[in-house]
Amino acid sequence: MRNVRYGFCGLPVLIIIIALIVSGCATRSISDSGYRAESGYRSQALGNPFYKGELSEFQILGINPEAKITQDEINRALESKQRLTLPKGSSIMLIQSGAMIPDEPMVKALEKYYNVSVFSGVPLPQGGNDYAMSLRLAAAKGGFEKIVAYWGLLETAQKGLATKVVSWVPFVGGVIPDESQEMRIRLELAVVDVRTGQWDMFSPEPFQDSAASARYTRESSDQGQVTFLKVKAYEAAAEDVVKRYSK
Repeated sequence: MRNVRYGFCGLPVLIIIIALIVSGCATRSISDSGYRAESGYRSQALGNPFYKGELSEFQILGINPEAKITQDEINRALESKQRLTLPKGSSIMLIQSGAMIPDEPMVKALEKYYNVSVFSGVPLPQGGNDYAMSLRLAAAKGGFEKIVAYWGLLETAQKGLATKVVSWVPFVGGVIPDESQEMRIRLELAVVDVRTGQWDMFSPEPFQDSAASARYTRESSDQGQVTFLKVKAYEAAAEDVVKRYSK
């Protein structure tokens, strides 16, 4: 977690007492992580024009929520369940829910340990078990032993600083920062065995960051936090995959 501190010498005491008023919070997908301003406007330059929503866990795992399930099927699934393994050097097909291709930092993080091929995570009208079977067939034809899919959320909360009530006054290096943004990233990963369809899921430890910004640096500060947290979370997720499945 990065801590950014600023000094406000000479500001009236009353203004400092009014500091840290909560002004808003938001949630967005890692696959559509462009800047959101207070007005709700998303920068077209940073937004993802290809974002069409998320893949569901049902699609990736091949679960049909409308199917009639018997107790015998549940028993057979438990009896046939084996521990998933993913030794270093294995071939995997990587999918980021909602993205045409996975984020590069995640690809690079996993490429330290595995042979990685990327696949689209943009949702299609096809759903349930058919979609999962199609993914497994695509992976099998490519010679990939496992499918690794992941989802992610960025959660933000803004707090007004003492200078929020002060008129904008230039100073050396720019303008006085008036807002602090807390951002957290949470990931969920699924590992699917291409041959059997068995799967496992886990959530790595979330990462958090704090940064202060002024009106004209809000967007760059926000996107800097997004990049920083994605890199940290992806590196940790890749290491978690190795720890969980390599032995």
